Amino acid sequence: MNKDRLEGAAKQAKGAVKETVGKAIGDAKLTAEGKSDKVEGKIQNAVGSIKDTLKP
Repeated sequence: MNKDRLEGAAKQAKGAVKETVGKAIGDAKLTAEGKSDKVEGKIQNAVGSIKDTLKP
């Protein structure tokens, strides 16, 4: 597991928390930020996975 995968997983978790809190308090901006963070985390995690696959 490399740095990208760890950071991606952390961003996904942070995004999930933001999204949940945003929905709970009715803050559309926070909800949108959470969704954005989750997508960024998924992409970064995928990049890390590809890097792991390509490593000898």
